[in-house]
Amino acid sequence: MQKLQQLEISNEEAQKYIDEYFIKYAGVKKWTENIIKDAKEKGYVTTFLNRIRYLPEINSTNNQIRQFAQRTAVNTPIQGTAADVIKVAMINIHKKLAKLKTRMLSQVHDELLFEVPENEFKGVCPMIKSEMENAVKLIIPLTVDLKYGQNWNEMTKYE
Repeated sequence: MQKLQQLEISNEEAQKYIDEYFIKYAGVKKWTENIIKDAKEKGYVTTFLNRIRYLPEINSTNNQIRQFAQRTAVNTPIQGTAADVIKVAMINIHKKLAKLKTRMLSQVHDELLFEVPENEFKGVCPMIKSEMENAVKLIIPLTVDLKYGQNWNEMTKYE
Protein backbone atom coordinates (compact mmCIF):
# COMPACT_ATOMS: atom_id res chain seq x y z
CA MET A 1 0.00 0.00 0.00
CA GLN A 2 1.54 3.29 -1.16
CA LYS A 3 1.47 6.20 1.32
CA LEU A 4 1.11 9.84 0.41
CA GLN A 5 4.43 11.24 1.60
CA GLN A 6 3.47 14.52 3.24
CA LEU A 7 0.28 13.36 4.93
CA GLU A 8 1.47 9.85 5.70
CA ILE A 9 -1.86 8.36 4.65
CA SER A 10 -2.71 5.76 2.02
CA ASN A 11 -4.03 6.70 -1.42
CA GLU A 12 -7.32 5.06 -0.44
CA GLU A 13 -7.64 7.23 2.68
CA ALA A 14 -6.78 10.35 0.68
CA GLN A 15 -9.45 9.45 -1.89
CA LYS A 16 -11.96 9.02 0.95
CA TYR A 17 -11.22 12.59 2.14
CA ILE A 18 -11.65 13.92 -1.40
CA ASP A 19 -14.92 12.03 -1.89
CA GLU A 20 -16.30 13.30 1.44
CA TYR A 21 -15.29 16.87 0.57
CA PHE A 22 -17.17 16.73 -2.73
CA ILE A 23 -20.23 15.26 -1.01
CA LYS A 24 -20.20 18.10 1.52
CA TYR A 25 -19.44 20.76 -1.14
CA ALA A 26 -21.29 19.43 -4.16
CA GLY A 27 -21.26 22.87 -5.79
CA VAL A 28 -17.46 22.76 -6.00
CA LYS A 29 -17.57 19.43 -7.81
CA LYS A 30 -20.19 20.72 -10.25
CA TRP A 31 -18.18 23.91 -10.87
CA THR A 32 -15.03 21.83 -11.47
CA GLU A 33 -16.83 19.54 -13.91
CA ASN A 34 -18.28 22.54 -15.78
CA ILE A 35 -14.88 24.25 -16.07
CA ILE A 36 -13.34 21.08 -17.52
CA LYS A 37 -16.29 20.57 -19.90
CA ASP A 38 -16.06 24.16 -21.15
CA ALA A 39 -12.28 23.90 -21.53
CA LYS A 40 -12.68 20.74 -23.64
CA GLU A 41 -15.19 22.50 -25.88
CA LYS A 42 -13.39 25.84 -26.22
CA GLY A 43 -9.77 24.81 -25.78
CA TYR A 44 -9.20 27.50 -23.13
CA VAL A 45 -10.36 28.90 -19.80
CA THR A 46 -10.58 32.50 -18.62
CA THR A 47 -10.05 34.46 -15.44
CA PHE A 48 -12.70 36.74 -13.93
CA LEU A 49 -11.25 39.62 -15.96
CA ASN A 50 -11.28 37.49 -19.15
CA ARG A 51 -7.59 36.73 -19.42
CA ILE A 52 -7.31 33.58 -21.55
CA ARG A 53 -5.27 30.45 -20.84
CA TYR A 54 -5.19 28.14 -23.86
CA LEU A 55 -5.19 24.42 -23.09
CA PRO A 56 -4.62 22.46 -26.31
CA GLU A 57 -3.71 19.40 -24.20
CA ILE A 58 -7.19 19.23 -22.63
CA ASN A 59 -8.33 16.70 -25.26
CA SER A 60 -5.08 14.74 -25.42
CA THR A 61 -5.27 10.96 -25.76
CA ASN A 62 -2.39 10.76 -23.29
CA ASN A 63 -4.04 10.42 -19.88
CA GLN A 64 -1.23 12.12 -17.95
CA ILE A 65 -1.12 15.11 -20.26
CA ARG A 66 -4.93 15.41 -20.30
CA GLN A 67 -5.18 15.23 -16.49
CA PHE A 68 -2.54 17.95 -16.11
CA ALA A 69 -4.52 20.16 -18.50
CA GLN A 70 -7.69 19.47 -16.50
CA ARG A 71 -5.97 20.50 -13.26
CA THR A 72 -4.71 23.63 -15.01
CA ALA A 73 -8.23 24.35 -16.27
CA VAL A 74 -9.56 24.28 -12.71
CA ASN A 75 -6.63 26.18 -11.21
CA THR A 76 -6.45 29.02 -13.74
CA PRO A 77 -9.78 30.74 -12.96
CA ILE A 78 -8.88 30.73 -9.27
CA GLN A 79 -5.21 31.68 -9.22
CA GLY A 80 -5.39 33.68 -12.43
CA THR A 81 -8.22 35.76 -11.01
CA ALA A 82 -6.24 36.33 -7.81
CA ALA A 83 -3.35 37.57 -9.96
CA ASP A 84 -5.71 39.85 -11.90
CA VAL A 85 -7.10 41.33 -8.69
CA ILE A 86 -3.69 42.11 -7.16
CA LYS A 87 -2.51 43.68 -10.42
CA VAL A 88 -5.54 45.97 -10.60
CA ALA A 89 -5.00 46.94 -6.95
CA MET A 90 -1.31 47.63 -7.59
CA ILE A 91 -2.08 49.90 -10.55
CA ASN A 92 -4.72 51.84 -8.61
CA ILE A 93 -2.49 52.21 -5.54
CA HIS A 94 0.50 53.24 -7.65
CA LYS A 95 -1.53 56.08 -9.18
CA LYS A 96 -2.60 57.32 -5.73
CA LEU A 97 0.96 57.22 -4.42
CA ALA A 98 2.30 59.43 -7.22
CA LYS A 99 2.63 62.59 -5.11
CA LEU A 100 3.65 60.82 -1.88
CA LYS A 101 6.92 59.42 -0.61
CA THR A 102 5.33 56.04 0.18
CA ARG A 103 6.66 53.39 -2.20
CA MET A 104 5.38 49.97 -3.16
CA LEU A 105 8.40 47.71 -2.82
CA SER A 106 7.27 44.19 -3.56
CA GLN A 107 4.40 41.86 -4.34
CA VAL A 108 4.28 38.26 -3.10
CA HIS A 109 1.18 36.37 -4.28
CA ASP A 110 -1.68 38.37 -2.74
CA GLU A 111 0.46 40.56 -0.49
CA LEU A 112 1.99 43.96 -1.09
CA LEU A 113 4.94 45.44 0.78
CA PHE A 114 5.34 49.20 1.20
CA GLU A 115 7.90 51.58 2.60
CA VAL A 116 5.87 54.30 4.33
CA PRO A 117 7.21 57.48 5.94
CA GLU A 118 5.80 57.99 9.41
CA ASN A 119 3.99 61.22 8.45
CA GLU A 120 2.06 59.41 5.65
CA PHE A 121 1.26 56.24 7.59
CA LYS A 122 -2.23 57.09 8.89
CA GLY A 123 -3.41 58.42 5.54
CA VAL A 124 -1.93 55.73 3.34
CA CYS A 125 -3.06 52.63 5.27
CA PRO A 126 -6.82 53.12 4.80
CA MET A 127 -6.30 53.95 1.12
CA ILE A 128 -4.25 50.80 0.51
CA LYS A 129 -6.83 48.65 2.31
CA SER A 130 -9.69 50.20 0.36
CA GLU A 131 -7.96 49.86 -3.02
CA MET A 132 -7.11 46.22 -2.38
CA GLU A 133 -10.60 45.34 -1.16
CA ASN A 134 -12.30 47.19 -4.02
CA ALA A 135 -10.00 46.35 -6.93
CA VAL A 136 -12.81 44.27 -8.45
CA LYS A 137 -16.41 43.71 -7.43
CA LEU A 138 -17.11 40.11 -6.52
CA ILE A 139 -20.20 38.46 -5.04
CA ILE A 140 -18.28 37.83 -1.84
CA PRO A 141 -16.34 40.90 -0.69
CA LEU A 142 -12.59 40.76 -0.40
CA THR A 143 -11.11 41.51 3.01
CA VAL A 144 -7.59 42.77 3.60
CA ASP A 145 -5.50 42.72 6.76
CA LEU A 146 -2.78 45.32 7.15
CA LYS A 147 0.35 44.79 9.21
CA TYR A 148 3.27 47.08 9.86
CA GLY A 149 6.72 46.89 11.35
CA GLN A 150 10.41 47.57 10.87
CA ASN A 151 10.89 44.07 9.41
CA TRP A 152 8.97 40.83 8.69
CA ASN A 153 9.68 39.53 12.21
CA GLU A 154 8.17 42.54 13.98
CA MET A 155 4.82 42.82 12.23
CA THR A 156 1.82 44.17 14.16
CA LYS A 157 -1.76 44.15 12.91
CA TYR A 158 -3.01 47.58 11.85
CA GLU A 159 -6.46 48.40 13.23
